[in-house]
Amino acid sequence: MPNHSPSRSSLFQRSKTLPTNSYRRFTSPVIPTLRYDERDGVSNNGDSSNFATVPNSEEKPVAVPSQSPSQRITRLWTHFSLTHCLKFSCSCSFTYVMFLRSKVSRLEAENLILVTRCNSNRVLGSENNEMEETNSRAVVFFSVVITFVLPLLLYMYLDDLSHIKNLLRRTNEKKEEVPLKKRIAYSLDVCFSVYPYAKLLALLLATVVLIVYGGLALYAVSDCGVDEALWLSWTFVADSGSHADRVGVGARIVSVAISAGGMLIFATMLGLISDAISKMVDSLRKGKSEVLESNHILILGWSDKLGSLLKQLAIANKSIGGGVVVVLAERDKEEMETDIAKFEFDLMGTSVICRSGSPLILADLKKVSVSNARAIIVLGSDENADQSDARALRVVLSLTGVKEGWKGHVVVEMCDLDNEPLVKLVGGERIETVVAHDVIGRLMIQCALQPGLAQIWEDILGFENAEFYIKKWPQLDGYRFEDVLISFPNAIPCGVKVAADGKIVLNPSDDYVLKEGDEILVIAEDDDTYAPGSLPEVRMCHFPKMQDPPKYPEKILFCGWRRDIDDMIKVLEALLAPGSELWMFNEVPDQERERKLTDAGLNISKLVNIKLVHRQGNAVIRRHLESLPLETFDSILILAEQSLENSIVHSDSRSLATLLLIRDIQSKRLPYKDAKSSALRISGFPNYCWIRKMQQASDKSIVISEILDSRTKNLVSVSRISDYVLSNELVSMALAMVAEDKQINRVLKELFAEKGNELCIRPAEFYIYDQEEVCFYDIMRRARQRQEVIIGYRLAGMEQAVINPTDKSKLTKWSLDDVFVVIASSQ
Repeated sequence: MPNHSPSRSSLFQRSKTLPTNSYRRFTSPVIPTLRYDERDGVSNNGDSSNFATVPNSEEKPVAVPSQSPSQRITRLWTHFSLTHCLKFSCSCSFTYVMFLRSKVSRLEAENLILVTRCNSNRVLGSENNEMEETNSRAVVFFSVVITFVLPLLLYMYLDDLSHIKNLLRRTNEKKEEVPLKKRIAYSLDVCFSVYPYAKLLALLLATVVLIVYGGLALYAVSDCGVDEALWLSWTFVADSGSHADRVGVGARIVSVAISAGGMLIFATMLGLISDAISKMVDSLRKGKSEVLESNHILILGWSDKLGSLLKQLAIANKSIGGGVVVVLAERDKEEMETDIAKFEFDLMGTSVICRSGSPLILADLKKVSVSNARAIIVLGSDENADQSDARALRVVLSLTGVKEGWKGHVVVEMCDLDNEPLVKLVGGERIETVVAHDVIGRLMIQCALQPGLAQIWEDILGFENAEFYIKKWPQLDGYRFEDVLISFPNAIPCGVKVAADGKIVLNPSDDYVLKEGDEILVIAEDDDTYAPGSLPEVRMCHFPKMQDPPKYPEKILFCGWRRDIDDMIKVLEALLAPGSELWMFNEVPDQERERKLTDAGLNISKLVNIKLVHRQGNAVIRRHLESLPLETFDSILILAEQSLENSIVHSDSRSLATLLLIRDIQSKRLPYKDAKSSALRISGFPNYCWIRKMQQASDKSIVISEILDSRTKNLVSVSRISDYVLSNELVSMALAMVAEDKQINRVLKELFAEKGNELCIRPAEFYIYDQEEVCFYDIMRRARQRQEVIIGYRLAGMEQAVINPTDKSKLTKWSLDDVFVVIASSQ
């Protein structure tokens, strides 16, 4: 590299030969131009004494001053110092420049080496990366193969682990052990059975494992990344046809395996989904789902009374647009719905929801929202009475075990009166019992003593016509009962619920004054069809003061045997006059009868009014019936046989056959009657018709048949050869009425009892004169003088009684052939 620094001699030469004009740039114009004085041998730098004035051609001559020795020395030293400083600076600068140049050259060489090395390393790195990636794919491949094959081998030789364990322990135990495979299979079976979502979780785990293993295997045999391989594995699982574009033998094999596993998984998933949907549909079909209802009526059990009960509940809910009735029984839901559809009656907006389950299981009770039901009806089963009552008791126990409790009341159908106290003891005050056999037995006796009463009870107990209602009317507080009696244009008051003790008083005295909080018991069409109005004008006139006719001894025949026949005998003992006879004709031996009656609590020796006469025989055999004096009985009661209580069809068939045989025997023994009074009854039948002969025989004696099936009712009512008591339907009506209002149960129990107030049929001569024209309010006033409440009437020639007449102020002409329906105190 050439050296550009000037030499020392050249520097001095430049300083000596500077032009004059150049020098002037560094000096002031007023200072004269200096020049070197050769005579002194030194240069003059600014000392005017050592410089002479150089004349300029353009300027005027200037005088040059002279310099002293000290000034010359100082100027020379200054010039020397400056010169050496400049030299030192130039040397240092040159040295530093050379150092920098050498360093730059070294850095350029190092840079070239680094670039060369980087290029060579890049080639080596790519090769190394390729080798590492190949190695990693091989590792992944072998890992997938090993982790896939190893569990299979372990499962194949799983049972040998116990043998290996014994060899290691050096024991020769020959104890029988369950193979490990079976234990694992059993554990899985238990897990899938106990946990409903175990199958779904297992399927999800299998899907994840297949995607991960398949993705890793695909990564091992192809050139794609791990993330891409996992995504391709998912697509192969989800869509088995998406692997068709794979290239390479390994990639295709893995793709086919993943797709096959995906098809297996999705087939299993479809099977699980199909099973779940099938179970859900089966659950809905079989009635296993939960009922989300409130303020509904819950019926527990299934019996032949269900149809009549649903009909009455539908009629009761008609005024509010329909309600909800839930039925829980141990039957298939579809069968229950099919049987309900066979009833073929209009539900009038009421929804009937059926659920399959047992009332004895708390989970099934909660399923039908037992806590939110406003009323619970426990139906008796179709078994015998003892089994039915035992089941009802267990259902009540189950209801008491519901932790949430229930807000409504419980109506229990009992079959035997002796079992009622036990159910009351278990259930407490919220349990209302309706003893079916007791109700029907007492009703049959009342109908036997007062023909036509069965139809009136059907009208009062059912919701189709008039029924009992209890409501508070504050505007009537302070009224006397005789004024309250005629205060309702569309209802008939017949009792008062006293607020003080909650007791219901039927047929109170006229002087009773309503107090605050008292409620009025009425017979009305519906609970929203009546309200008190202004007091009507009632004429106070004279009427015949008739005394109740004296009781005469009667002769009554019981055909058949009921389990509550002892209670019926007690009722007859209280109602019949002394000297009456009760003939009992059935297949039970005489000694066994007395034992059963005694076990039931009847003391035969204490019977005063009636005498028991026992006859043994079969009521469907004519020869046996002909041995009885059938023409001499005032009333004949054909009872449903206890031995046939499980089959209503056989029981009704037996009752109907007995009825026809009795009427036929009576028609042959009794003389014909051609009275005009009976001509109207038997009109429509020819003189030689057997039905006409039987109807003539019915004028002498009353036959009451206990009918269980409503279809048998048509056969009896069309022929009109017998009165009947439709027991199942009447019991259903009573259950429905008590379910709507539990207070009505106390009213019914008093009306059915042998003491207290009862429903009676009175002749018109007790209240009117023949052909007298008065309104119904006038007759109600007259009946109060006999301490009776008239609730309806039946005109001569009418087949149906009118309960709670609509226009009570209308004048009507009455005859002595008419009869009135009253609530009166029993004598």
